[in-house]
Order: sequence, then C-alpha cells, then structure tokens
Amino acid sequence: MGRLLRTVFLCDYIAIEDFRREIHTLLNRGESVHQLQRAVYSGRVAPERGRRRDEMKAISGSHALLTNIVLAWNTARMHEVVERLKRDKIAVEDDWLRRMGPAHFSHINFRGTMRFGVEKFAAALIQRSPGQTVRAAS
Repeated sequence: MGRLLRTVFLCDYIAIEDFRREIHTLLNRGESVHQLQRAVYSGRVAPERGRRRDEMKAISGSHALLTNIVLAWNTARMHEVVERLKRDKIAVEDDWLRRMGPAHFSHINFRGTMRFGVEKFAAALIQRSPGQTVRAAS
C-alpha cells in the first residue's frame, strides 16, 4: 500500500506542475522555519546542561516558544500591513499572500538584552508555600 501511494504521489508530482510548485513552496517554508530556529539559538548547550530529561524538555520547550513568538509577531505585523493596504484600496492578490511565510528574521536582534516585565505577573507564575514572600528584582 505504501509503495502504491508513493507511486501515485510521484506520478502527480511529475505530471502536475501546480502540485509540484505547491510541494516546493511547503518545503521552502519548512526550511525557513529551520533557519529561524538556528537563528534563535546558534550557540551550544553547555555540557552540564541538558543531560536530564526535564532539562532537555525545558531547553527544547524554550527554543520552540521563542521560535513561535517570532512567527506570531511576524504574522501579526504582516496582517496589519495587508489590512492597511486593503483599507487604502490597494489590490493584494490572494495567491501572493498564500505564498508568504512569517519565518523572516533579519529585522530581529537576537543578540541584544531583552527585559520582560514578569514582576507584574509573578504571583500568577510562581507557586509559593504559605508564608513565603517574593523578593523584588533590582
């Protein structure tokens, strides 16, 4: 059954130009996401880190979260631009939009210092024992 499905796929791939173009678009989009993942973290994990299962899950989850944040941010900005173009009565082709991907990252500084205001959300993020207090970060 697997060989039959593979043969049908290859026949479609060879015979149908639009199908072949769509497959290439999807493969390029996947490779773009991989490039983004490499840009998010291009260093090495220290030898003493990532040996335990929970550490590996935390590292992998953090990496995926940062990649998804970039994708979401880009998607939101792309949506705003498209909406502005449509509002200004500038034609935007659906086929062009369908081929765009949110994995670009040349406009993002991955090496800078980032500060997140988690102090405001510490109570919701951290479970404390009764009587334990939160020390303010300086």
